[in-house]
Amino acid sequence: MIALPAKAVRMHARAAYAFVERNFNLVRRYWGWELVWLVYSIANALAITYIGAGMQHISGAVVDTNYLVLYLLVGSLVWGYLDIVFHSISETIAWERWEGTIEYTFMAPVSRLTHLVGQTLFSLVYGLLFTSVVFGVVALFFRLDIQGANLLGALAVGAAGSLSFIGFGIVAAVLPLLFPEKGSQMTHVVEAVLLLVSGVYYPVSVLPSWMQRVAAISPATYALEGIRLAILAQSTWGALFPYMLRLVVMGFVTIPLGVWVFGLAERYAKRTGRLKRSG
Repeated sequence: MIALPAKAVRMHARAAYAFVERNFNLVRRYWGWELVWLVYSIANALAITYIGAGMQHISGAVVDTNYLVLYLLVGSLVWGYLDIVFHSISETIAWERWEGTIEYTFMAPVSRLTHLVGQTLFSLVYGLLFTSVVFGVVALFFRLDIQGANLLGALAVGAAGSLSFIGFGIVAAVLPLLFPEKGSQMTHVVEAVLLLVSGVYYPVSVLPSWMQRVAAISPATYALEGIRLAILAQSTWGALFPYMLRLVVMGFVTIPLGVWVFGLAERYAKRTGRLKRSG
C-alpha cells in the first residue's frame, strides 16, 4: 500500500472538511425547515414513547412501564440517528441537483472518495447533534431509569451501526445518479423497508418468516438489538461483541462496494448526460 505524503493528506482533509462546512451552511440557510423537522421528530418520539407509558391503561394488565418506555425510546432515537446518516449520504446527488451545484461538484478537481468522506462526516456529526437534542427534550417528559445500563457498550454498538449504515447509504446514493427522475424516491422506499423489518418498535420475531429473512440483512436490526441489550438487559461486552462484529463486517463490505459502484454510476451518468437532469 502506497502511503500518501503528509501534504496530500492535509489537502484531502481540508477538501473533505469543506463539504462538511458547506452542508452546515445549507442547514443554516434552511433553518426553518430544520426547525420543522426537529419539532416533528420530537413530537414523533414523544408520541411513540407515550404508547409505552399508556400500555397499562390500554391493555388493563400490569406491565413494566419503564421497560416499555425505554424499549420504544431506544428504537425511536437509534432509528432517528441511523436514518439521518443514511438519508444524508443517499441524498448526496439530490442535494446537489436541488442547489444547482452538481456539475460544479462533480467536475471539481476533488476525488469522489474525498467528497463522500466529507458527506459522511457531516451526516455523523449532524445526526449526533440532532438526536441529542431530541433525547434531551424527551428526557424532560419521562423519568428514565438507566441505572446499571452499559452505556459505553451501547455507544460502541451505535458506532458500529453508523459504519454499516454509511455503506448502505453510499450504495443507495447510486440510485439518484442512475435514475434522475425517480432515484430519490427509491431511496425513501429503501428507508421504509428498513424501518419495517428492522424491529424499530417491536421484536423482529413477531414478523412473518420471510420478513425476518429480510431483517437479517439490515444493519439496523443488529444495532437496535445490541443497544437494547446494553441498556435494557445491562449486557456485558462479551454479549455485545457478536452484534458489533456483524455491523463492522457489513460496513467493511458495503463501504468499498458502495464507493466502487458509485464510481461506475458516476462515469455512466457523465457519459449519458444524466448529471444535470432532474426530470
